[in-house]
Amino acid sequence: MNKTPEKHLIFKISLLSISLFLMMAPQISSALPLMYKAFPDVSQAAVQTLSTIPNFGIVLGLIISPFLIKILDEKVTILIGLVLTLISGTFPMYASAYTPILISRFLIGLGIGTFNSLAVSLIPEFYSNDEEEMATMIGYQNVMGSVGAAISSFLVSYLVTISWHAAFAIYFLVIPALILFTLFVPLKKKQNKASNQPSSHVTKQSINSKVVLIAGLMFVIFTFYMPMAYELPSLIVSQQMGTASTAALVAGFSTLIGIPIGASFGFFFKRLHDKIFPVGFSLITIGFLITAFSPNIVILFLGVIILGFGFGLGIPYMYNWLDWSAPANSINLATTIVLVLVNIGCAVSPSLIALIATPLGLDHPRGIMLLSTLAFLIIAIYATIHYLGVHKAKLEKESMQNKEMHNAH
Repeated sequence: MNKTPEKHLIFKISLLSISLFLMMAPQISSALPLMYKAFPDVSQAAVQTLSTIPNFGIVLGLIISPFLIKILDEKVTILIGLVLTLISGTFPMYASAYTPILISRFLIGLGIGTFNSLAVSLIPEFYSNDEEEMATMIGYQNVMGSVGAAISSFLVSYLVTISWHAAFAIYFLVIPALILFTLFVPLKKKQNKASNQPSSHVTKQSINSKVVLIAGLMFVIFTFYMPMAYELPSLIVSQQMGTASTAALVAGFSTLIGIPIGASFGFFFKRLHDKIFPVGFSLITIGFLITAFSPNIVILFLGVIILGFGFGLGIPYMYNWLDWSAPANSINLATTIVLVLVNIGCAVSPSLIALIATPLGLDHPRGIMLLSTLAFLIIAIYATIHYLGVHKAKLEKESMQNKEMHNAH
């Protein structure tokens, strides 16, 4: 009867519910083929930007969030973010002009960005006294974004059969989370401590060349991975493999595949160690290659599964590598820099890829998938060279230690 709030199931559901929306912004990409027809005077790359511009908003949200927390508090900041996500997310249901819709798509990113980091940092605030419970909640939080993306993809697969406007109804899912968080997540005086704490670390944080390298790689990875969101629907429709609804179903299933693989990263890492880096990106390369040349939906789906498997291995490895490489007490700064570059990569992807693809004559869905294949092949080659270098250094270190032990005897 005297359970603390954080022990209640309804509290846990309410706390985790805000993480459902972290990956939901681009999920309307399956409606893009319908939107090309709705905006005949707007270039295809500009229409694709509707899928990726939220990432610019997320970057701004990540930057202003700490200031909002200091002025207001954590709970009010999250509620403002959720309300902005709801209003701007559903706005294109009632709008028909490109520019206002583009602005609303930026604002949905801003809304998500304001509570992006809080969705993670609130968990230790409530569960720091119970390590097992905290680990469990962090595990759930890690997959909630993928769950939200999968649910919204499946909903979009039905909604696009009504109209492209209807696809934006997925953002009404914010309403139950808004109600739950308002009613069942009490944030008391803890937020003052939380908001004062980071400021004492800011001056001490720094980055090194490895953090810059990882951030740069993540920018390239997400720039060339994003065509899976905005070009896959065009590929499926243009090659007569299915409709916009089919594309949404494929996107939903590929997201679901990533959930158990991401959750099993620890299992794979114990067995493969640093081999995960080349293995993960080789699988992404193969996945893009199969997708680029797929003759039917079954082969395409196979390509998407392989790609999802590789992504589920490769991206957690990158964040682990960041954790090992960041200077002491600087992981927060390093993570923020990587998140900013990831979101910029996602946002500029259609324009940057169009800039590269057009002179090469690859400015069509299959060509762009092939361009991504080449980009990931280069990353996979780099990953292999990196692994061999790390492996060689380990062997040399072991050899030196063995020599020292032998000399000591």
